[in-house]
Amino acid sequence: MYVYDKYDHQIVKERVNQFREQTRRYLAGELTDPEFLPLRLQNGLYIQRYAPMLRIAVPYGLLSSTQVRKLAEITRKYDKGYAHISTRTNVQLNWPDLEDVPEILAELATVQMHSIQTSGNCIRNTTTDQFAGVAKDELIDPRPWCEIIRQWSTFHPEFVRLPRKFKIAINGAVSDRAAIGVHDIGLEAVKNAEGELGFRVAVGGGLGRTPIVGSFINEFLPWKHLLTYLEAILRVYNRYGRRDNKFKARIKILVKALTPEVFAERVDAEWEYLKDGPSTLTDEEVQRVAQYFVDPAYKALEDQDEALRQLDAEHPGFARWRERNVVAHKKPGYAAVTLSLKSTGIAPGDVTDKQLDMIADLADRYSFGEVRNSHEQNMILADVEQSRLFELWHELRELGVATPNIGLLTDIICCPGGDFCSLANAKSIPIAEAIQRRFDDLDYLFDIGDLDLNISGCMNACGHHHVGHIGILGVDKKGAEFYQVSIGGSSGRDTTLGQILGPSFAQDDMPDVIEKIIGVYVEQRNEDEQFLDTFRRIGIDPFKERVYAANH
Repeated sequence: MYVYDKYDHQIVKERVNQFREQTRRYLAGELTDPEFLPLRLQNGLYIQRYAPMLRIAVPYGLLSSTQVRKLAEITRKYDKGYAHISTRTNVQLNWPDLEDVPEILAELATVQMHSIQTSGNCIRNTTTDQFAGVAKDELIDPRPWCEIIRQWSTFHPEFVRLPRKFKIAINGAVSDRAAIGVHDIGLEAVKNAEGELGFRVAVGGGLGRTPIVGSFINEFLPWKHLLTYLEAILRVYNRYGRRDNKFKARIKILVKALTPEVFAERVDAEWEYLKDGPSTLTDEEVQRVAQYFVDPAYKALEDQDEALRQLDAEHPGFARWRERNVVAHKKPGYAAVTLSLKSTGIAPGDVTDKQLDMIADLADRYSFGEVRNSHEQNMILADVEQSRLFELWHELRELGVATPNIGLLTDIICCPGGDFCSLANAKSIPIAEAIQRRFDDLDYLFDIGDLDLNISGCMNACGHHHVGHIGILGVDKKGAEFYQVSIGGSSGRDTTLGQILGPSFAQDDMPDVIEKIIGVYVEQRNEDEQFLDTFRRIGIDPFKERVYAANH
């Protein structure tokens, strides 16, 4: 992973000192709330329903064991003993005291962490595949390119006051595990007929109150032009994006208003001034960054297929865990393991200080001291020897992160909702728990198969409900909390937005509603047909008829 140089350390140290003085002035009454607002947002600090929330940057989801231990220490010392993994792979603290935030930032700085640009109208954390660098279907390792974008975009003077927040994702594999279709800019690594590396560039994707799937405006951008082309996109957005209405200020609104074709023409016109300019990438610069992402000291191993099959036969629980939580690795004899932060009764994405300490220890012993966060709100040990999977499984069970539900219905993506967020219309966490408790039969979950269920407490869509196979949105109906359901969304290569089922439901009805939807799928599916395939084949009407039958 990228290691800070002396300039990085100095920049972060100066930012901590600046915010320490800004916080002192605010607490002393020398700064008003409106004056302090942009200062705290520049440092990832929100004022939530009951307490401040600090969002800590985790570039492209990558953490060292040292950083994980520091997060554990901070949650014990300054919070309530747990942290939350966000859908942007960052880490959120929900209960810090305002006067402690400068101290938290100072402690983060000792392990090369910060909260810079995790909020505000700027370029946020660039995200990618949680299996980047180890996936068998990978064309390129996208992490160096994420780091190049991070270094270019952090403190970029032109883009610190964009019309609205801005999100970039990169996919370097055959499967799209980065959800590039619903980002302001989505980049897909491709190679042309000559074998040269480039990127397909999509713009104008995003969720929120106006969900839109991004449009590809460049089918092959040579890698050396990546930053100049991104700069051209952002300049067009900065110039023409709306600033009179924050609900219509995202780039997706501009792209839709102009049409993708016209937007692309304006980008090309702007690019004429930037192409081959100072931001053009060179082999030397790419190699400078790529050297931080070389393979660890892998052993020369062989796949343990027969031994693992034998363990599967002897231990059904291990077999289930291996089926759902373990994925193939590019190196023989290794596997990538997802730690489920979705056990019933725990808010999805929450992890305790004790778990963080243990995960850091496990990373050191099993995975070269590295941990990843996923946008599905889980954590990953990416480089585990197959011969050690069985002993790791036992340790993860003791730790409470071995639930074999990755990709299943109870692996719910869920925003903090009304329990924490001041913007939420309704609670999210109790809905997730109620559904998890209803579907507590692992045999049934495995029979249902792959199914993404996403929950958002408001139209800001932090839970990505629009692209869930089943999406749940909290809405306010005359002061009461209700929930709107959509079906058929997907965040993969075939990105689609879900269709709204119909009128919203009361909180207590939600487990029944989900059960009825699943019932239709189980009855209507063909052999080996997943939920999304069945929905696309039969349409929404059978689900609608079943769910609303009792109301007519």
